[in-house]
Amino acid sequence: MTAKTAAMLRVDQAGEYGATRIYAGQLAVMGDRAPHAAEIAAMAAQEADHRKRFDELIARRGVRPTALQPVWSAAGFALGAATALIGPKAAMACTAAIETEIDRHYTEQLDELGDEDPELAAMIREFRDDEREHRDAALAAGAEQAPAYPVLFHAIRLGCRAAIALSKRI
Repeated sequence: MTAKTAAMLRVDQAGEYGATRIYAGQLAVMGDRAPHAAEIAAMAAQEADHRKRFDELIARRGVRPTALQPVWSAAGFALGAATALIGPKAAMACTAAIETEIDRHYTEQLDELGDEDPELAAMIREFRDDEREHRDAALAAGAEQAPAYPVLFHAIRLGCRAAIALSKRI
């Protein structure tokens, strides 16, 4: 396995972990009766499956996870809780922003991988398609109607890009 694929696994596992923490924060604030709570819970379950599968691949290939996982745990939960406190549409705006960035990230990884690692490429492709569905569901649920949507959307995407860059290396 190359250093490049190890970094991909590290950052992707960290991202899926962060996603589970974001949804946990949203559900902690919103509860299970709020608008879109069932949809968020379903997305959270899918992210948990992605994380589990990356955890298994990391273990099997002997890749060290990011040392920043405790930071992503707290930051993800805080982001989820904060957007849920703003309201259900802001929670959906968070999902739209994160999944837009992850779609871009996974597509870049697939381009980089080419035919180099078919197992990893298949996982990334499958998960990217799931993330696109999450983004589309968030947009359909009114994400763009959240207060200060453009600012919120771009700030979250920027934070996501920073987390990706840091998790590749640390």
